[in-house]
Amino acid sequence: MTAPGEAARPKPARRPTIKDIARRAGVSESAVSFALNDRPGVSRDTRARVRRVAEELGWQANSAARALSGERAGALGLVLARPAQTLGVESFFLQLVSGIQEVLSARKIALLLQVVEDLGTECALYRRWWAERRVDGVLVVDPRTEDPRPELLTALGLPAVVIGGPAAPAAVAQHPDAAAAVPPPDAAAQPPLATVWADDAKAMARILDHLYGLGHRRIVHVAGLPGLAHTERRIRSLRTEAALRGLDARHVRSVTTDYSDAEGAEATRRLLDDARPPTAIIYDNDVMAVAGTAVAAGRGIPVPAALSIVAWDDSALCRVTHPRLTALVRDTPGFGRLAAQELLAVLDGGPHRTVQGELPHLEARESTGPCPHD
Repeated sequence: MTAPGEAARPKPARRPTIKDIARRAGVSESAVSFALNDRPGVSRDTRARVRRVAEELGWQANSAARALSGERAGALGLVLARPAQTLGVESFFLQLVSGIQEVLSARKIALLLQVVEDLGTECALYRRWWAERRVDGVLVVDPRTEDPRPELLTALGLPAVVIGGPAAPAAVAQHPDAAAAVPPPDAAAQPPLATVWADDAKAMARILDHLYGLGHRRIVHVAGLPGLAHTERRIRSLRTEAALRGLDARHVRSVTTDYSDAEGAEATRRLLDDARPPTAIIYDNDVMAVAGTAVAAGRGIPVPAALSIVAWDDSALCRVTHPRLTALVRDTPGFGRLAAQELLAVLDGGPHRTVQGELPHLEARESTGPCPHD
């Protein structure tokens, strides 16, 4: 009985079954199964009638049953093992997912997205998805320098595309606007998974070219999470590009953070407290760049007259902040589309390729200017 004053809880609508379709269409359940699975054994008229009734009833195939019968689950998985507070403020993953979803929607494939605490939980989730046949493949983000996921996914036989990280390619392709079609660093050390990646080394070179040309010689890179493959590549690239230009390693360096505005601001405070602070700072995302700009403004340090600022990823934040921030502009939704297309190609029997995405270009705005005189 319903307690006084308590509204009756509505019962969930019952999902239509094959038996319901058979009853309304006036055929056997086996005929319904043949018609819906496009198997021989029923006439063209019966097949059309069954499908019409199924549509009228709103019937959808049960993914678990389809998996047990050897059919595809009709879903791909994406796991984000990042601090939750950083995901809430960073636009990169939202743009990436929008590109992925654009491709999957065209094929009527679902995206199963889950946020977890750490890499161990992510690996456990892959095992569960594989055992339950919840997904047909996965998109793997944030590759690590020491990453257990490629070996695990290879052992499970779960198709995957690594986004932004190394893999050992059977074939190498590239985006039409990319530079050289070469595998990413450390590719030979990884199991043969498909990958799409961006050339962080050339992107860093473009930033250094810009700042060096403006006369900057004390440049600090406020990087993201340590241990991520792209973080380490950017750090190495900064070191290499600085050496090529004869810059003092004591004044051109990287510091790591968690990508959040709080850590970006704190790193900026520490840098500006140095006896010889940097004249230019490169931030690994837009959120930290905006936070760093605010710290400089709070201290009365004019940007760019006394400090130049560059954001690795462009966004609306970079374009509405005053001054507008110089940033790397890249097609992040396009990167997501590329990854989804590669995974679907693998599922359709294609080779495990390494595909290089479009090289971003540097959009110079008001936050960078000539180096001030000491």
